[in-house]
Amino acid sequence: MDRYLDIHLRPDPEFPATVLMSALFAKLHRGLVALDTDRIGVSFPEIEKETVVGLGERLRLHGTAAELERLMALPWLTGMGDHVHIGAIAAVPDAARHRVVRRVQAKSSPERLRRRWMKRKGLSEEEARRAVPDSVAERLDLPYVVLTSRSTGQRFHLFIEHGPVQATPRDGRFSSYGLSRGGTVPWF
Repeated sequence: MDRYLDIHLRPDPEFPATVLMSALFAKLHRGLVALDTDRIGVSFPEIEKETVVGLGERLRLHGTAAELERLMALPWLTGMGDHVHIGAIAAVPDAARHRVVRRVQAKSSPERLRRRWMKRKGLSEEEARRAVPDSVAERLDLPYVVLTSRSTGQRFHLFIEHGPVQATPRDGRFSSYGLSRGGTVPWF
């Protein structure tokens, strides 16, 4: 991952940055699926600013020049033109550190856990309700984007964690969301 490209959200009086970032991230996901690559990662460089709400107003794509050019040649940003400013593909600074940017899934739906227990353990609804109380819902204190599943139509929160900064990179693959499956992205 020797190249990167920044996409900045433009201020919009009608839509907060969190809504625009969710829309941008959904489009990126569709673009990465269409490209069929696991070699492009993402990060959110503004994540550690105290004044930033959510993931900030900048999405950074990481990869090789060829992979980033292939992605940007696709029409995945259709409809976002008025809302974003796209930077040029540039070299990662030599002094860059590295970090894992990954998805964290919360066990946030007791109802879903109950259905799973009913199916897997043959429990009745009442038994599952006793075994999985509402209090098991986990809340994460992580920034997220709100996405809609294309297969189920359900809206969900995709929580994103930026791991600790590391001195050395770790090669790995990335999901169709650009999130780590073990690899690091440059951090600067």
